[in-house]
Amino acid sequence: MTYRKIKADILGRITRGEWKPGSLLPGELELAETYGSARATVNRAMRELAEDGIIERKRKSGTRVRSSPLRQARFDIPVVRSEVEEQGRSYRYALVRSEVIEAPEWLRARLALAPGDAVRHLTCLHFADGTPWQHEERWINLGLLPQARTADFTASGPSEWLVSQIPFSAVEISISATSADAALAAHLDCAVGDPLLLTERLTRWSGQTVTYVRLVHRPGHRMTTRY
Repeated sequence: MTYRKIKADILGRITRGEWKPGSLLPGELELAETYGSARATVNRAMRELAEDGIIERKRKSGTRVRSSPLRQARFDIPVVRSEVEEQGRSYRYALVRSEVIEAPEWLRARLALAPGDAVRHLTCLHFADGTPWQHEERWINLGLLPQARTADFTASGPSEWLVSQIPFSAVEISISATSADAALAAHLDCAVGDPLLLTERLTRWSGQTVTYVRLVHRPGHRMTTRY
């Protein structure tokens, strides 16, 4: 087997969750036996995965899947629970809606999906000290993450689950203003027409879209980024 095929197979196993972020990978000798290839061939595949920021190799502790690729040093995927608790406030999460659906046309175009592809659609609310903090509407690509079909999001939000399942290699973020319609006003405890902050985020892994999410904050929310 060529090093390219070995590299692709290891990437696939990481993506499917067989080797989760932070987990220890088999040694080169074991992988060489598994793939029926020379150790040098496996070494090249592993070296490229390390250069891509997918795995981390250490002489004494072995090779592990990175908790997130090296690109996360330039930007961060925030977890709402941490944002709230870092302000010394009490966090609460609620799942409003969950369904597995065929991706609509607009979402297929956004995520580069094929007709008939399925997604997990979630609507969630996040609270700080009992006050609505963020409204989250998310779509997860089940072609890339089939385990999301049956994942339980009743106790904690999808961001926390996604971080534990798969790293990311690219993120597209858009920030804009929007106004509250009747549904958002009810969820965020504000008036219809109130100005709201909207963040749209599309996360990719190895050229495929993992998830697309719309995050809406109630009036007065302030966003701060540090580098």
